[in-house]
Amino acid sequence: MTIDRSDLADFPTSAAILFGLGIGGFFDGIVLHQVLQWHHMLTSAGYPPDSVENLQINTLWDGLFHASTYLFVLGGLVVLWRHARRNHLRWSGWLLPGGILMGFGLFNLAEGTINHHLLGLHHVNETVPRAQWIYWDLGFLIWGGAMLIGGWIMLRCGRMRT
Repeated sequence: MTIDRSDLADFPTSAAILFGLGIGGFFDGIVLHQVLQWHHMLTSAGYPPDSVENLQINTLWDGLFHASTYLFVLGGLVVLWRHARRNHLRWSGWLLPGGILMGFGLFNLAEGTINHHLLGLHHVNETVPRAQWIYWDLGFLIWGGAMLIGGWIMLRCGRMRT
């Protein structure tokens, strides 16, 4: 069996991106949903947090959201584990954080575009006047784009260093 050295040195970028998607979801769910309580999964979809019943519905959907982000992290762990078990090479320290930033940025862009703009399920900060929601939603997308670009730059630098 012939071993291709370029395959051995290749960092599993997909693992880092999956970690970033999961971490992005955890940040959104823990910080924005639970700690700051700016929104829940369905607060703009007919379930405002103004009754116990609506909070129960939102808590269920927040939990399902967390479960899906947990699956991203588990997927990243599986990919990284499978790759690392057969490849014993040192990678640049820029690769994992760069890929995680890319995944986090992708999460923000996807979640912000789909849930905030297309479906209108919730908005980033629903505690401010409704006219200001768009600014928070756009800031969320800009933040996601900045993380995606910053992570891509870090990943490129890490590939050159490996």
